[in-house]
Amino acid sequence: MEHSVREEGGAAIASFRGDVDLEHSPKAREVLLDLVGRSRKVLVDLSGVNYIDSSGVASLVEAFQRAKKAGVDFALVSVNAPALRVLELARLDKVFTIHASVADGL
Repeated sequence: MEHSVREEGGAAIASFRGDVDLEHSPKAREVLLDLVGRSRKVLVDLSGVNYIDSSGVASLVEAFQRAKKAGVDFALVSVNAPALRVLELARLDKVFTIHASVADGL
């Protein structure tokens, strides 16, 4: 898994690429919780994620819950088909705010 973080339009945008699995989800969790702790709006770009397992989903859920408690806007953007299927199976597509693009999320 690779990741990058950038600021745009008042939001922190975390982009992930590759597999967000048991091996890589601790790093994803660390990145997301750090952004939630210091940003007013966090967008998570999943356009480059080929595979996400339950540990990756758990990292997203934990960051979402922390953001909600802290009053931080948190949304997923550009979720590609493999990741979206996992979110739909867990019915998390109804929990997360999901935007078609970063521009839509801003």
